[in-house]
Amino acid sequence: MQKPSGRHKPSYIRLTSHPDRGAPSHPIRWGAPTARERGPLIATTTAPDHRNVIGTHSGSYGVYRALAVASGSLDPDYRADLTNTAPTASVGPFPSWSDPARIVSLDPWGALVAEAYADLLAEGYDIRPTIAITQARIHFPELKEAIAAGRLAPDEALLTAKGDCVVTKAAIEPVWYLPGIAERFGIAESDLRRCLFEHTAGMYPELVTRGDLKVFFPPIGGQTVYIFGPVERVADPAVPLAVRVHDECNGSDVFGSDICTCRPYLVHGIEVCIRTAQEGGAGVIVYNRKEGRALGEVTKFLVYNARKRQEGGDRAEAYFTRTECVAGVQDMRFQELMPDVLHWLGITRIDTFVSMSNMKYEPIVASGIEIGERLTIPEELIPADARVEIDAKKAAGYYTDGEVPGPEELAKPKGRGLREP
Repeated sequence: MQKPSGRHKPSYIRLTSHPDRGAPSHPIRWGAPTARERGPLIATTTAPDHRNVIGTHSGSYGVYRALAVASGSLDPDYRADLTNTAPTASVGPFPSWSDPARIVSLDPWGALVAEAYADLLAEGYDIRPTIAITQARIHFPELKEAIAAGRLAPDEALLTAKGDCVVTKAAIEPVWYLPGIAERFGIAESDLRRCLFEHTAGMYPELVTRGDLKVFFPPIGGQTVYIFGPVERVADPAVPLAVRVHDECNGSDVFGSDICTCRPYLVHGIEVCIRTAQEGGAGVIVYNRKEGRALGEVTKFLVYNARKRQEGGDRAEAYFTRTECVAGVQDMRFQELMPDVLHWLGITRIDTFVSMSNMKYEPIVASGIEIGERLTIPEELIPADARVEIDAKKAAGYYTDGEVPGPEELAKPKGRGLREP
C-alpha cells in the first residue's frame, strides 16, 4: 500500500486557544425532532471552519488516528466511504430522542449519518457515525454448560446446541451535550468546562474559549449494546424485557479472574436475556467501558495488592475503604449518565433487571423507566475469592434477597492471600 504523500499537510498550526470567532456553518439544536433539524456533528481538524463540536471522533482511539497521520500511513484528508455500512436493524426514533433532558451523553442519530446527511457528505463534509449496528454470533462456554444443566434449551434460531447465540449489537461512542451534562449533575456549565479543561492538562482549550460549542467528544471509552430477540420488542412495554447493565472488568470478563463476580454475573445476565427472548420477549446487555469502576486497571490492581496485604487480610469491612485510600473515591462511574442508552433504545419498562446495584437501579428509575423484578447473582456462581466483594456490597446496601452479613462476618478474612512470586 502506497503511503499518502503528505501534500495536504498545512504549513501552520491553528491554535484552538486563539480561535476564529465565526459561528459554525451548521449549528446544533440538541433535542430537535429530526437529525436534519438537529444538525450534523462535525469534528474535522483539516477543515476547522466546518467544526461545530469540541474533541475528535473515536474517543481515546483518536490518538491512534493522529499517530497514523504522523507516521504517513493515513491521509489527513481521508473521508470514510460509508457504502453498505447502514445498520442491520432499525432502532428508533423514539420520543426520548427529542427530549434534551433524556439523552445527553450520546448522539441518538449517530447511526443514521449516511442517510440524514448524504448531501453534506457529497460536498466533502467530514461527518462520521458515532453508532454502528450489526449482527453477530457470540459464544460463551458457560452457555453450553447451562444447556447441559437444563437451564437453557437450544432452539437453533436464537441459541444453538453448541452454545452460540445470535444477537444484534450496537457500538456507541460518547457524545456529551455539555449543558445537559451540567444539568444532570446539578453544576454550572462553566464549572464543568473548566474542570474538564484543567484536569485533562488543557487537552481541549475550546472547552473554555468556545462557549458557543456545546457538544464535546470526550476521549473515553464508549459502550456496546447486545440485543437478544427481535430489536422491535425492546421498546414494546407489552412484552417482557430483561436488562443487565455491565461495567467492564477485563480481568474477569475475558480472563476469568476469580476475585470478583463480574464474568459470572455477566453470563447470568445473558442466560436471563436468552430465556426472556425465547419466551417471546427480549433481552439487553449494555457493556460499558468503565474499567475498575472507571478508576482504571492500574488503580484496580493497586487496590488488589492493598486488600491482600493489609493487616488482618482481605475482608469485606475494608473493601470500599481500601479503594478510597488508593483512589480518593470509591467509584467514578457516574451512573447518572448510564440510563441514556436505555432511552436511546426506547425502553420505558424493564421487567427483569439483573443487578444488585442501587447505583444503577436508582438513576434508571429516576429517569422515568419502570423496573419490575430485580435479580441477584445465584450463590453457586460466586467464586470463593469473590466472597469479600459480595459481602461488602450486601452490607453497603446493595439489593439482596438473602441475608445481610453482620459486623463479625464482615471482619473475617476471606479468599486467598496475595501469592508473591
